[in-house]
Amino acid sequence: MTDEIQARTLDVPSWVHDAVFYQIFPDRFARSSREEKPSCLLPWAAAPTSHGYHGGDLWGVVERLDYLTDLGINAIYLNPIFQSASNHRYHTHDYEKVDPLLGGNAALRALVEAAHQRNIRIVLDGVFNHASRGFLPFHDILENGPDSPWLDWFRIGDWPLAPYDDTRPSNYDCWLGNRALPKFNTDHPQVREYLMQIGELWIRDYDIDGWRLDVPDEITTPGFWEEFRQRVRAIRPDAYLVGEIWEDAPEWLLGDRFDATMNYQWAAAVIAFTAGDRVSPILVSTRSYDPCPAIDAAEFAQRIDRLLNLNDWQVTKSQFNLLDSHDAPRLVSLARGDRATIRLATLLQMTFPGAPCVYYGDEIALRGTDDYDQPHQDRDARWPFPWHDRARWDLELLAFFRQAIALRHTHPVLRHGGYETLWAQGHAYVFVRSDTDQTLVVTVNAGEEPVELPLSAADCPGYGAALVPVFGQAACRTVAPDGWILSIPSRTGAVFARQD
Repeated sequence: MTDEIQARTLDVPSWVHDAVFYQIFPDRFARSSREEKPSCLLPWAAAPTSHGYHGGDLWGVVERLDYLTDLGINAIYLNPIFQSASNHRYHTHDYEKVDPLLGGNAALRALVEAAHQRNIRIVLDGVFNHASRGFLPFHDILENGPDSPWLDWFRIGDWPLAPYDDTRPSNYDCWLGNRALPKFNTDHPQVREYLMQIGELWIRDYDIDGWRLDVPDEITTPGFWEEFRQRVRAIRPDAYLVGEIWEDAPEWLLGDRFDATMNYQWAAAVIAFTAGDRVSPILVSTRSYDPCPAIDAAEFAQRIDRLLNLNDWQVTKSQFNLLDSHDAPRLVSLARGDRATIRLATLLQMTFPGAPCVYYGDEIALRGTDDYDQPHQDRDARWPFPWHDRARWDLELLAFFRQAIALRHTHPVLRHGGYETLWAQGHAYVFVRSDTDQTLVVTVNAGEEPVELPLSAADCPGYGAALVPVFGQAACRTVAPDGWILSIPSRTGAVFARQD
């Protein structure tokens, strides 16, 4: 790595290393009574549909900040919030306005201010590859055809356009053939400048802390993302930039474009290891996870080592480590409802290098699909949070999340320390997080039987001192003169601290 690239990679925001994110799908998280709602919303407890609205808003997020603080959250990633004619709001109508159903611009300003008072960061979702049929320049093209002054903002192939008739060619470039999402012509200077200014606007005027960029690899205009980074960082030097790239992407993380990607490859390895043969192959294969069968600890270690060596260490510590999202099946569905899988995967998430992100409701086992043998539908992962029906909350799991997140906050070594695999055999995986001040040993037994792991100074030089448990149910006994034996119950994990 050249000195120039090394200097750039060190430009990642330091606050991200201490962040625990919470992803919020605004229409489904919390509905406030602060503003009058339309009369035709779906009942809050109703099943999600592709086009229906439940009426969640940003005021509702403000009202639940104490809940998030109690959970241990100090950063929020919001799915799109700009004016749109879709409940997920990836069909942007106006990039300068927060959707009125979400409370408008005033609600975002109030949310950012209230969150920052609690030391919670806010990252917005930027959808700059495509707009919508209702976006004014494209709507003008639909109204005025070849006479529209906005023709060059999009790539028009032929006339007439067919924005709604699936029996005819659309005749314009759209994302993945979805005619509801006309693709920007980012090669055009006006389009490029418009999107740059939108990126600057919300950083400068609303004090947001970063952007998650939707399908950034679909924008192939040379230098687009390099300029985006430069202009955003000129306003906020510690803005966090995350690219939604599902595959390994070290070329995007050299310091000139993004600080992190959504780490789906890490999620795939963790789920395959912790869920084992419980995982639903059909649900996995409907997304860009690796649809492999269960993996053992040795293969898990190989995958983790590859991911750890893929990027500069500062980037690895900034990766966006998620287990599920609005685009992927909920972990509770992938694991066919198995709570042990959720606990094991979450323990790994909270002890691994990188910024963990909890998808809203996972902490209470918010339902996903109940049909594990049918392909995943996006709406299955987008159920409303049952604030007023605590009977649907898994309170034991919620307590586990609080403890696991607190573990990460309590021990800086989990956020900044090095990583080394100590044991990877059968279904048992053990690794160490260490720095000059502390050493923690993390143990995970994904198998059905308890295991006893003999570790010696030869196995892990420098870590032969006595260990004391700080999290979980595993036990440790010292074996004189130079080692110990860890006893880990089935389907559990634990963390030990070295006692000097």
